[in-house]
Amino acid sequence: MKGKVDVPYIILFFFISVGAIIMFIPYLWMVLSSLKSNLEIISPSSGLFPKSISFDGYKTVIQEAPFMRWLLNSTITSAAITLVTLFTSAIGGYVFAKYRFRGQKIYFVLLLATMMVPFQVVMIPSYLIIAKMGLLNNLLAIIIPNLVSGFGIFLAKQFIEAIPNDLIEAARIDGAGEFRTFWSMILPQLTPALSALGIFTFMAAWNDYLWPLIVLNDTNKMTVPLALVFFNGQHSVNYNVVMSAGVLIMIPVVIVFLIFQRQFIKGMALTGLK
Repeated sequence: MKGKVDVPYIILFFFISVGAIIMFIPYLWMVLSSLKSNLEIISPSSGLFPKSISFDGYKTVIQEAPFMRWLLNSTITSAAITLVTLFTSAIGGYVFAKYRFRGQKIYFVLLLATMMVPFQVVMIPSYLIIAKMGLLNNLLAIIIPNLVSGFGIFLAKQFIEAIPNDLIEAARIDGAGEFRTFWSMILPQLTPALSALGIFTFMAAWNDYLWPLIVLNDTNKMTVPLALVFFNGQHSVNYNVVMSAGVLIMIPVVIVFLIFQRQFIKGMALTGLK
């Protein structure tokens, strides 16, 4: 009926809006604090908005530490982990969804079981393996242990199972090889799922703190999450420096999400339907 008020929708919209505002407040506070002087931040009369805008925190981050080098290190490791994980997840999901082989269910259950094991359990064995390979204090020590994702393979498998087998058979009849079939027929249809997985993987790699802290010792090899510890130690009272570093660290993740947000939302919607 025209003009009818949808009360449940209004209530739902209200609660979602309130939740979004509550979640956004810490980020707004961080950005505004980065524009304050350190004296204003620690002042008891300091409000949410800066009385006078100051970029001293950003200058300190860029000039007094190799922050751009850390940013490059994080970009290299996060991009490499994301790209390889997307490929291994897609091809692994394709194998489990469209091939039949002995022990398939057992292998898949073991793969899912890896998702239930906390990282702290495999942390020491992983460290010993990386040490034996001579990769300590090397960016490869961050990349290599994170090239395969059990969750990624599971997600890709769920999507690929919905693709008709007749489509794959038609490609084989036309003379396409297995990899060509995967690359031309399967991969394009996985774009929504891989976009969502890519954002999750990139964020996890970008924000990873514990593992880089263990395997990296050289200051020039540090990643951006370690930068916050660096500034906390070296500039323990300069809160505006820490806030400025936090803002700079957050920017690449926001850019990645804005680029892939449409595919991300579509992937999440299709995952729910599945």
